[in-house]
Amino acid sequence: MIEYVIHGAYFLAALLFIYGLKRMASPVTARSGILIAGVGMVLAVLAAFLYGFDVREAAQEHLTMNVALVLIALGLGLGWAWYSGKKVAMTDMPQMVALYNGMGGGAAAAIAATELFSGNAQSHGVVVAVLAVLGGLIGAVALSGSLIAWAKLDGRMNGVFRLPAQQIINLVLFLGSLALGAYIVVTGINGEISFPLIGLFFILALLLGVLLTTPIGGADMPVVISLYNAFTGLAVAFEGFVLQNPAMIIAGTVVGSAGTLLTLMMAKAMNRPVSNVIFSQFGGSDDDGGEIEGSMKSADASDAAIAMYYASKVIIVPGYGLAVAQAQHKLYEFVKLLQKQGVDVAFAIHPVAGRMPGHMNVLLAEAGVPYDIIHDLEDINEDFPQADVAIVLGANDVVNPAARHRKSSPIYGMPILNVDMARQAYVVKRGQGKGYSGVENELFFAENTSMVYGDAQKVMVQMIEAVKSLG
Repeated sequence: MIEYVIHGAYFLAALLFIYGLKRMASPVTARSGILIAGVGMVLAVLAAFLYGFDVREAAQEHLTMNVALVLIALGLGLGWAWYSGKKVAMTDMPQMVALYNGMGGGAAAAIAATELFSGNAQSHGVVVAVLAVLGGLIGAVALSGSLIAWAKLDGRMNGVFRLPAQQIINLVLFLGSLALGAYIVVTGINGEISFPLIGLFFILALLLGVLLTTPIGGADMPVVISLYNAFTGLAVAFEGFVLQNPAMIIAGTVVGSAGTLLTLMMAKAMNRPVSNVIFSQFGGSDDDGGEIEGSMKSADASDAAIAMYYASKVIIVPGYGLAVAQAQHKLYEFVKLLQKQGVDVAFAIHPVAGRMPGHMNVLLAEAGVPYDIIHDLEDINEDFPQADVAIVLGANDVVNPAARHRKSSPIYGMPILNVDMARQAYVVKRGQGKGYSGVENELFFAENTSMVYGDAQKVMVQMIEAVKSLG
């Protein structure tokens, strides 16, 4: 009887996962989608507890201890997740996503290690043993790679780190891990379990994740986070087959496929194949694409505000600098003043703006910006020539015109927001430094561009005061 309840609970949990993910596709329904998927996860966890009461009599004596250990693990995990989730700032959200990716991959790797060390995976045949090895390899890479991504995003690891013959070393590590995994499968089927070799297998996999990620520059971090999310889903799905757990199989497959599609979409938005992201070390280049003609011109925040107040159409491009300054609420307050004046205001979002997929959408949603005035690159790019003013807040590489014509630039070919085509452009920036990718921005030197230097929060306050003084 319990077995039917368990399978029914897993099936319902899988439906909730899929339905929740479907609702996450729209900003309007995303919050309810997260809650629905969360209910599915709770149901899957409860089903796992029911499985514990359906074990054979030989394992009954260990049931109390196992349940106690699971409860301790759940308590620690839930406590840390709740505390960190409530505490995390919007600017630190990419780091948290990277950590959660890593924890999922680490959990899959831990399952693989348990099944391989105990011999359970090998005893269930070649297919299960192979899936355990593959899941362990992918999960370990996702764990260590995500931790490096977290360190880079959090400022604990600066720049890039490359070894001589980096790609050859990575290939040797990958092939070595596969060879060890194959040996573990073959010998394990014959009843031999080599604990040192299994340990070495996971060490090599973890090292591979580190060396794959350290050479990648900051500009590619959104794609890297999405890629490791796909890795984690795939690893969980494989380990779901090993444990014969339908919820893990379905959830892992959904996460893996969604992460893969998102990675491909983001790579396409940068006009670069995923292999180029992983192996070319874009974002750490010292080549800035050559010298740029012209000079930067500064403007006061009040002058920029007045220009927007008397404009017919204004397009706003948010970036990571807006998140750092926590200025999204002041920005929306300013937008409402413009709309009250009759100004047509729209937001333009680049697919890789910020430090993770959808970062700017989440930032604006937190401030209460209506979804109908937020537009993706392909929907709004043609509107820039009709805009009286375009204002950039903390974005850099995604508005650099060099991507269109300067073939020597590392970002050449990447689709950008056409801010330079607006009649007047203002760029709110703390200083004259280069962007996250280390590439100089031609927009800053354009004739129709003025720089408004300062923290975005303070600049928005000055703009609000300037507009209110006109009334």
